[in-house]
Amino acid sequence: MRRGVRAGIDVGSVRVGLATCDPDGMLASPVATLPRDMEGRTDQREIERYVRAHEVVEVVVGLPLSLSGAEGPAAAGARDYALALHHLLRDTPIRLVDERLTTVDAHRQMRGSGVAGRRQRARVDQAAAVLILQAALDSERATGQPAGVLVGGRKPRARRARADNEGQR
Repeated sequence: MRRGVRAGIDVGSVRVGLATCDPDGMLASPVATLPRDMEGRTDQREIERYVRAHEVVEVVVGLPLSLSGAEGPAAAGARDYALALHHLLRDTPIRLVDERLTTVDAHRQMRGSGVAGRRQRARVDQAAAVLILQAALDSERATGQPAGVLVGGRKPRARRARADNEGQR
């Protein structure tokens, strides 16, 4: 398991959830729910400030795939958001991680703990961010590899094809 503080992001159309973990990557915790600002991008700048202030080594953004694994408009929005963060945080890796059903699970956990419906809306995005980050941490601990796909990175097939072509010369 790589050492360092990580941040988890749940991108919604109205709010953005932010979570973080301890430097050993054991436990994800909620940080904030930010109002989504599609025009001014103040939410992304707030995340940038948080990442820099807390020396975050990696940001994990939830990718809301359908149950079949297909990508819809919400997944496209999460990809765009992750790419915008990649441009803001050039020196911090951004990874997209499958987040199927995390918001549903977050609602279920909040109901189970007695949080009322109106108060749920204010917290569900950061609870979903916690679930996204914790799943990524657990996956890395189990496999020894970072979870998800690196944003702005090269695709493995392109690298493999290039190596194959060089071998044929």
